[in-house]
Amino acid sequence: MANVRLEDIKRRFNNVTAIEDITFEVPDGEFWVLVGPSGCGKSTILRTIAGLETATSGKLYIGDTLMNEIPARQRDVAMVFQNYALYPHMTVAENIAFGLQMRQVDRKIIRERVETVARSLSLDNLLDRKPKQLSGGQQQRVALGRAIARQPQVFLLDEPLSNLDAQLRDDTRAELKQLHAQLGVTTVYVTHDQVEAMTLADKIVVLNRGKIQQIGAPQEIYAHPANRMVATFMGNPPMNILPAIYANKGFQVGEQYISCLTEIQQELNLTQGKPVDLGIRPEYVYLQKTEDKNTQFPTPDSQLPTPALTVALKVVEPLGREILIRGNIPGTSVLLNAQVSPDVNVRVGDRLSLELDLDRLFVFEPATGDRLYPQ
Repeated sequence: MANVRLEDIKRRFNNVTAIEDITFEVPDGEFWVLVGPSGCGKSTILRTIAGLETATSGKLYIGDTLMNEIPARQRDVAMVFQNYALYPHMTVAENIAFGLQMRQVDRKIIRERVETVARSLSLDNLLDRKPKQLSGGQQQRVALGRAIARQPQVFLLDEPLSNLDAQLRDDTRAELKQLHAQLGVTTVYVTHDQVEAMTLADKIVVLNRGKIQQIGAPQEIYAHPANRMVATFMGNPPMNILPAIYANKGFQVGEQYISCLTEIQQELNLTQGKPVDLGIRPEYVYLQKTEDKNTQFPTPDSQLPTPALTVALKVVEPLGREILIRGNIPGTSVLLNAQVSPDVNVRVGDRLSLELDLDRLFVFEPATGDRLYPQ
């Protein structure tokens, strides 16, 4: 096994910079996930580690060996692709064994590894089938098996679960986690699905526009996002972002005021009229009461700062164990998300008072998205 270290990696395609200033180290045996929106550069980083792309500048190490000039076939890494990349004319056993055969491993060892890997992936009764006779989940396990059988120093997985249906994706994700616990192989996994990132990773690398936004343990990134992009990307439903203006010792959000904690005022030294973006996760927005549908929304002249916002309910999404509601904040295009108990009776059109847990409030700089509070 080996660690993977990237130092100031940059990759340009003609006049376009795909990734830049990429620096991180995956310790031996850990499972790291690269996550971010489409086009953020995560697959480019994975392909650079594999040797399928050449870094424009920077250094890449696997173990203590500089890999910049070493071709892909000599890097001792195994890559699993999104589209499985199985050989259609080969059986499951032959697909799993292929990489070992190319390295001229002894036939007895090949047979033993194929049988062992097939048992661990519940493929032992499918060894004689061709890929076209398998389901999508079975094909994905064959692709994983081919990588595992090689016993590489590093596993590289490029969105391997994206073609599976929801239930199979959940099952395969659990299998992946168990396999990594058994094998302990250094793994770099690429996904755009933040749920996969949160559940699988020892550490997450959040990317956007070719740059690293934050590196940390899943719960650390969720609880302490470095900026607005990370805050809204990590979490389902995403963090609420409320454009606001500091005024009269409170925050004006649309046509209403909410309270500003003394700690925020003191730490940020806010001035009258200062624009900010407020962030709060839906689980910290509570249904305070249901108001009469004819109730007028408060106005800036008539309302003192409070912890609550009155909204017009636009969307109700029953999710079984909870109901996700989205209400429009008057004077804005913002929909405030909240999670309420499944036994609460709410309907589209209701006017609701939603209380914010101000101790869980984030403040971001509108222009840059940087987190201003808490520090």
